[in-house]
Amino acid sequence: MVYYHSINQQDFSLAERENYRHVFLKRYQSEGASVLLQTCNRMELYGGAGEVPVNVARHLFRVVSGLESALVGERAVQGQVKDAYLQARQSQHLPAELHKLFEFALLTGKRVRNETQISHGAVSHSLAVIEIIEHEQIPLTDAVITIIGVNKLTEDILKFLKNKGARMVFLANRSEDKAHRLADPLGIEVLKLAEKRLFLPQTDILISATSAPHAIIRREDVHPAKKMLAIDLAFPRDIAPDMPPCVTLYNITDVERLVQQNIHVRQAEVAKAEEIIEEGIAELQDTLQRRKQWTQSRS
Repeated sequence: MVYYHSINQQDFSLAERENYRHVFLKRYQSEGASVLLQTCNRMELYGGAGEVPVNVARHLFRVVSGLESALVGERAVQGQVKDAYLQARQSQHLPAELHKLFEFALLTGKRVRNETQISHGAVSHSLAVIEIIEHEQIPLTDAVITIIGVNKLTEDILKFLKNKGARMVFLANRSEDKAHRLADPLGIEVLKLAEKRLFLPQTDILISATSAPHAIIRREDVHPAKKMLAIDLAFPRDIAPDMPPCVTLYNITDVERLVQQNIHVRQAEVAKAEEIIEEGIAELQDTLQRRKQWTQSRS
């Protein structure tokens, strides 16, 4: 039977998710052929073979459609699920039922976004960062802004900042080559992450979103009297929570909580998405049943 295990933002705090992460990864390594999904909000493991319970299909379909996201309707999770499935498919021999589960989930997620308005006007994490900066009333034209990490999220943030008139923006990353590929076309200077104790005392706004397995910015790295806005979009956290009082720190949960206060998703659109999901589940179950009958007829 196909199953899933999940630690997510709905049932676990950020600290709990960080604590369970290593246990979860060990479980993944000990399981058979399976699909591991990791996002800033959740870690999920899908495995097993044979029957696909409706509750398993419904959960994955809702995840792919953005209904289980902290920012309902966000688009990034569709690509994250697809990448997790493709990586598992390339490295393992997945049971046919897992293939069908993910194929139908991705098709259903695409339908939800094409046939409803659920993702229209949805606030992304990158837009949320700009909202927080404006909320803190920090003038972008005068602030020294340091971004750590190279990925789609930091790319979007850099573009938003440039469009908002930010002038002193810097990008730091462990791999300078990757940083230059992102920063050079935007006219942004690259910093060496190893020199963080040199550039952090000059930084007014710090935004970090890496895939590091542990904190990369600690209390001793920042000046104890330098005011700084720090926004940590990583899971696990990039910035240690025990920053000095001069640092205003937002972690991923703080960011999403603030955004949720200003988001209103029309229930009609959620209802439409749920109807599409139920149609997708029915189609998956029908396909699996016909496949089962065909297999039995050949034995």
